[in-house]
Amino acid sequence: MTDRLSPTDAAFLYGEEPTTPLHVGGVVIVEPKGDFDFQRVVDVVSQRLGELPRFRQVVRTVPGHFARPVWVDDAHFDLTYHVRRSSLPHPGSARQLDELVGRLISRPLDRSRPLWELYIVEGLAGGRVALVNKTHEALVSRIGAVDIAAAVLDETARPPQVRVTPWIPGPGPSEVDLVVDAVADLAARPSEAFDAARLWMANLRQTVTGALNTGAAMADVARRSMRRSPRSSMSATTPGPRIFAATDVSLATVKAIRAAHGGTVNDVILAIVAGAVRSWMLSHGDPVTGGASLATLVPMSVRPDDPGDSAGVVSYLIDLPVSEPSPVLRLHQVSFQMESHTQSGRQVGADALLALGRFAPATLHAMGARVAGQLSRRSYDLLVTNVPGPQRRLYAAGDPVAAMYPVVPLVKGHALAVGCTSYRGRVYFGFTADRDAMPDVIDFADLIADATSELADTVGESRGRRRQTARHGGGRSEA
Repeated sequence: MTDRLSPTDAAFLYGEEPTTPLHVGGVVIVEPKGDFDFQRVVDVVSQRLGELPRFRQVVRTVPGHFARPVWVDDAHFDLTYHVRRSSLPHPGSARQLDELVGRLISRPLDRSRPLWELYIVEGLAGGRVALVNKTHEALVSRIGAVDIAAAVLDETARPPQVRVTPWIPGPGPSEVDLVVDAVADLAARPSEAFDAARLWMANLRQTVTGALNTGAAMADVARRSMRRSPRSSMSATTPGPRIFAATDVSLATVKAIRAAHGGTVNDVILAIVAGAVRSWMLSHGDPVTGGASLATLVPMSVRPDDPGDSAGVVSYLIDLPVSEPSPVLRLHQVSFQMESHTQSGRQVGADALLALGRFAPATLHAMGARVAGQLSRRSYDLLVTNVPGPQRRLYAAGDPVAAMYPVVPLVKGHALAVGCTSYRGRVYFGFTADRDAMPDVIDFADLIADATSELADTVGESRGRRRQTARHGGGRSEA
């Protein structure tokens, strides 16, 4: 039976360009108790692949692109290609690791192989080891799916034994088979023809882009002039290589700010990002007066209308109040906008998210990025994904996990994308930036700490003061 890609998955494949890779990932830092055992990681990955059939499959396109591509088993699957060993000059710093991550995420995944890679980076200071993963959006397409790094995470130091069944790849279809199956699918489901035509046009646009650089650039300038937000350093005219930076703040501090001023943890994180963006724009001479704001897309998990369905993701567009000098008023403005979006009460709280089975923060970051990728990049300037993670200790192939930083994709025309994940009392931020447009993204990471401190300094002013208003109606979860 033909295993055809969904329309959305196919659109992501066709929409990907060499300078705009559409993979998600993360950086998991582990602290081995003794000598690091690389082979143990390889063995755990090998065992878990039996639960992840997509990770041993490749994408085959239909000749002529008149139907969506199909998944087929990779007859030449080689685990050593996907799990790679690397090292930093000892003692490797966090800055050196960030630079390596930036180079790794700049490269698109090899379409001739299964669309994932896991890099084991040794040599970090203190004997730490980093697991850096890249997984294509097409592989992480629903709640319950996991990226390859999440597949090696466990709640105990002793990974559970998984019964390994010898894997025998199925026979791959010939070119004729692909065409015959596609024709049969189109005959059985005429609506498929519309999707196929749309995807063919998307592929055609990608093919002729190189011949229309000048005209496309002129058209892009015209389109940009219609955007809601003022032109700023947060825009990237031409896609450049990726650069990565990371930081973390105390979750207890974030919760104290929420308790003092109201709102949710997510509101506080957005207000922190707003403060950092404001400071960064001021340092680059961008206008932050006259009600200036930054159109920001905020994906959130929601409960389905049908209780029998799984949770999904929707995105809310808010104006990040970068013109507001008061950190408390910035938080209140963010809270007001988010509350107006979430009156339905369908949003999923942190506890519910963590109960979704083998929960992996990267999965929800990926789904948020997928929603963002389906919208016009002109409709927003910044993507901020925030996914609550477990507060208990996790282990990667038996080694304790010390930190986990999300890596979210960057769409064309944007200079920055922000991902946040909480884990064991910390909120971990990952910043994916365009190297040409935002080479100093490490400075932005430092501004996150400043913005957090700025809000934390106001907590004492609010202690003992009862809030004058309370939220009613649908209510929002405290996530």
